[in-house]
Amino acid sequence: MNAALLAAYAVEVHAESGTPWVLLLAGPAGAVAVYWTLFRYYRNTDKSHSFERETLIEAMPVTGQDPKIDTVRGTERREVRGNNVSEHRQRVQRLP
Repeated sequence: MNAALLAAYAVEVHAESGTPWVLLLAGPAGAVAVYWTLFRYYRNTDKSHSFERETLIEAMPVTGQDPKIDTVRGTERREVRGNNVSEHRQRVQRLP
């Protein structure tokens, strides 16, 4: 609708001044039209988006237990229990 008004204005200005304003305005108007067409095509703004409503999953709070087992501070222990850093044959095994 605005493009039609703009085109009518451009024709009127062209008739008064003799300058080809229609050609100068055709470029930006065409660019806007192409942009809007591509935007609607890729964003699907005219679609109903029923897929999003049909596949909606209600979020629930996380449940479960995570009891605290032990606390290790600073230098109470020099190593972690079950340390197998030096026992590489026990730690690394060949695949069958």
